[in-house]
Amino acid sequence: MVEPQTDVIVVGGGAAGIFAALACAADLTGGSVLVLERGSALLRKVKISGGGRCNVTHAAFDPQQFAANYPRGGKALRGPFTRFQPRDTIDWFAQRGVRLKTEADGRIFPATDRSQTIIDCLLDEAGRLGVNVRARDGVERIRPLEQGFALELSSGQTLAARRVLLATGGERGAWRLASDLGHTVLPPVPSLFTFAVQDPRLDGLPGVAASDAIARLPDFGLEQRGALLITHWGLSGPAVLRLSAWGARALHDAAYDALLRVNWAGTETTEGLFASLLQSKERAPNQSPGAGRPPAGLPERLWKRLVAAAGIAPGAPWNAISRGQAYALAQQVTRCELRIHGKGAFKEEFVTCGGVALDEVNFKTMESRRVPGLYFAGEVLDIDGVTGGFNFQAAWTTGWIAGKAMAANVEV
Repeated sequence: MVEPQTDVIVVGGGAAGIFAALACAADLTGGSVLVLERGSALLRKVKISGGGRCNVTHAAFDPQQFAANYPRGGKALRGPFTRFQPRDTIDWFAQRGVRLKTEADGRIFPATDRSQTIIDCLLDEAGRLGVNVRARDGVERIRPLEQGFALELSSGQTLAARRVLLATGGERGAWRLASDLGHTVLPPVPSLFTFAVQDPRLDGLPGVAASDAIARLPDFGLEQRGALLITHWGLSGPAVLRLSAWGARALHDAAYDALLRVNWAGTETTEGLFASLLQSKERAPNQSPGAGRPPAGLPERLWKRLVAAAGIAPGAPWNAISRGQAYALAQQVTRCELRIHGKGAFKEEFVTCGGVALDEVNFKTMESRRVPGLYFAGEVLDIDGVTGGFNFQAAWTTGWIAGKAMAANVEV
């Protein structure tokens, strides 16, 4: 038995789904909006993101430059970001009493440093607008009807809706729903992850970080610059996370077995550092490289490990070190070759590369080009951004556009 028709049903109670429901309900005077969430809790990623602080968005306000932070989906998002961008996100929360703050690296968090502040704001707004929210209600199948859709739930209930939004994040079940409705789904693979690296040069150095390094995947022609953190299992930090995002599919296809080349000194060249080391050798021939200040701001413990890796005996003075050894040391710093042999998760967060093909969606409305009345928002699409608030902004933007479009297209 099909229940009486709801105007709009949003499948997925994450950031994109809830924000779409709010945007829709705000415009849909007298209409009905229902959010169905398969899990036991809404806004789960909001809860854990940013170490529990919620990295709401990023302080970059030029749409084209902002869109450049998406390994997949950047081109499609340029237009949407002219309609709803980080400044609009900041204003939206401010109008509802939530003050956001910008940190030095551009990441934006609630001033309370608590993700629950964002969750409370969203759910309070849902209550104010009369959005019906149901957890533990999974959708197993969506059938197009002559007018609207029938949604078969895991509980056995069947609901009817005039418009349906899929905003289920990176869940395989949601992609099956999209596929069954005739959409192409690019195979999902992980994005934003750390690198598993086992190398004696890194042993015993967890917590040591290079503040300005360049990490390269030479086999794939990719590189990223930023802080690099040595961990118990390998390497993390902004440079690695961004590199994993841009190389997500290539690394997956290579079974996470790839050469990683690191310049621990950022833009310093091998020849430039070699010349600097020779000057040190000439100025202080009786001093050991390990005893002096490390070049280019390298952490002392890492520098000493690289000195040893260049074949230089502990405590050996410069006058006992050959030019060849000095050059090898310069290479260890600027062209340090390591082997990736697997991946780790980025804390408890998970971002997916893959999803519904973007050319099958109208990004002016987020409506399907194949199934009229079906909409998409958030990570269910083949969109993913680098770390720093970009994935949430894609969720707010696509959700807002989809919500407004659904409200405009529903006859109340």
